[in-house]
Amino acid sequence: MGAVFLFFNFYCLRIRERVIIFVNVNRVYDIIKLVSARYGQWQTRHIGQRYSVLVLSLLVGILSGLASVILKHTIEFLKEVVTEAISGDYNFLFLVSPAIGIFITMHYVRYIVKDNLGHGITKILYAISKNDSNIKKHHAYSSVIASSFTIGFGGSVGAEAPIALTGAGIGSNIGKLFHVDYKTITLLVACGAAGGIAGAFKAPIAGIVFTLEILMLNLTMASVIPLTISVLTATSITYYFMGNDIEFGMLAIMPFRLSNLPFYVFLGIFTGLVSLLFTRGTWFCERNMAKVKNPYVKWLLGSTLLGLLVFLFPPLYGEGFSVISLLLNNQSTQMFEGSPFSAFGQGTIQVLLFTAGVILFKTFATSITTTSGGVGGTFAPSLMLGGVAGFFFATLNNALGFHEVPVANFTLVGMAGVMSGVMHAPLTSIFLIAEITNGHQLLLPLMLVSTVSYLTICAFEEHSIYTKQLAEKGELLTHERDKTVLTLMHLDRVIETDFTVVHANDSFGSLIQAISKSERNLFPVVNERNEMIGVVLLNDIRNIMFDQERYNTMKVREVMMIPPAFVNKNETMESVMEKFEETQAWNLPVVDNHQYVGFVSKSKIFSVYRRVLTHVAYE
Repeated sequence: MGAVFLFFNFYCLRIRERVIIFVNVNRVYDIIKLVSARYGQWQTRHIGQRYSVLVLSLLVGILSGLASVILKHTIEFLKEVVTEAISGDYNFLFLVSPAIGIFITMHYVRYIVKDNLGHGITKILYAISKNDSNIKKHHAYSSVIASSFTIGFGGSVGAEAPIALTGAGIGSNIGKLFHVDYKTITLLVACGAAGGIAGAFKAPIAGIVFTLEILMLNLTMASVIPLTISVLTATSITYYFMGNDIEFGMLAIMPFRLSNLPFYVFLGIFTGLVSLLFTRGTWFCERNMAKVKNPYVKWLLGSTLLGLLVFLFPPLYGEGFSVISLLLNNQSTQMFEGSPFSAFGQGTIQVLLFTAGVILFKTFATSITTTSGGVGGTFAPSLMLGGVAGFFFATLNNALGFHEVPVANFTLVGMAGVMSGVMHAPLTSIFLIAEITNGHQLLLPLMLVSTVSYLTICAFEEHSIYTKQLAEKGELLTHERDKTVLTLMHLDRVIETDFTVVHANDSFGSLIQAISKSERNLFPVVNERNEMIGVVLLNDIRNIMFDQERYNTMKVREVMMIPPAFVNKNETMESVMEKFEETQAWNLPVVDNHQYVGFVSKSKIFSVYRRVLTHVAYE
């Protein structure tokens, strides 16, 4: 009770110290709609569509940068509240504070947002590929609020995926407000996500490369300038409000030496395997936690497990960036603070065993946080895990006396290795780590480790933690233009239904009557359960269709043929095209659970394909 009272007093004190403005979101949206209408008229008369995109990218950059600042400040504020409200050293209440944050987040999402906020990057990818880049309005702010409570109270996740979704939501809704076309909205979605990442890390180059590798945006002269405007704007806003300090101020970087090159290769393989552990461990936790249907039971189970892990391994508390700072500044023994394992000493062996435990259980701590009701991403966890993995590898190598390697350098490069493996994004990892650590002199080992890690995990997992589910459903965009267009196409938009259905037991005369009233030369045949069993082609019966003696003696089933293939209503367009290639047919029937739906034709697909290709192509 005393802790709650202290928490309340501290919170009131901070309220008096800060100016807090509550804004009616709907009112702001109405004002923006009015401004957008006026702007549309002005833009048409004065600057045109091309320069209008640059103005909108500037606006998206401003808003995504502000969102990054708000998220970072809110998380820090809540961390201060929790830390100062809990007196003494590592208090047991630190074990339950993540549970409190997850509980608040769960209720906010469940009763206010009433939507799923998990897997932010996956949501962006799905919106681009299958939802016309349409992202719901609440995503422009809801992930900021939800992740603030989760991370501020100690949830073992990161804030970068939520801010990417927030930026993408801002870009999508700005595009819809100003009534731009699909490819411009998609570009604004990418601008918002890139601005969010750039603002969160103060890493503009990484923000742009992020859109290339993870969001699969094709960079052209029509897209690179708006992206650059957004990331520069967002980063500048972050610098203005949060100062010039980079995320990890590091002074202990040793110059790169060629003799360490083989060990960087082994580090790449090791971080690739750690990435595989993180990826598969995340999927394992999600599958098993999904079996628990009651949200409160899920929260209680997840919070208990998370509290136990944090009690044993305090570095698992929160984002974990403070742990990386300790490792980069040769203060690894401080990781033991508050852990029961500190009683066993803090020698090299103990440090190695402890960091191995952190590597093993960080995956589960992150997954448990999100699956039990919290909101957060995997950017920060993968960076933290990579830093610990690099530290473990270098410390073990030096302890075994193989070859003395700089521990800080390997810690830094390990961050890029795991991030590259988890996200399948080596370029993003290289530039991000170089920017947030001022470690540009280690570009060569960063490139080497990121590439080797990526190749290592690709031997086991073709897709990243973000894209596996979308790829399995055929909903993932790639840099292959043909596959991208097929992914953007919807089967239900090319199905033709103006065919006359005949029944298998109908007389041949009934078929002739149907032919006389139809403008088609193709007739689907169904049985008594309305299941499609065949087709009748006009060309196949042309030589007997005027033989009236057959009208009452012959049944439709006697003249029908079995189609070379059936298309399921939920199939991907890529699968449909493969069936056309295999069968060399021009028309294929579409069924839904064996029930007749319609036909899809090559000519219709080619027509829509060309329209979509023109629709999405950047000049």
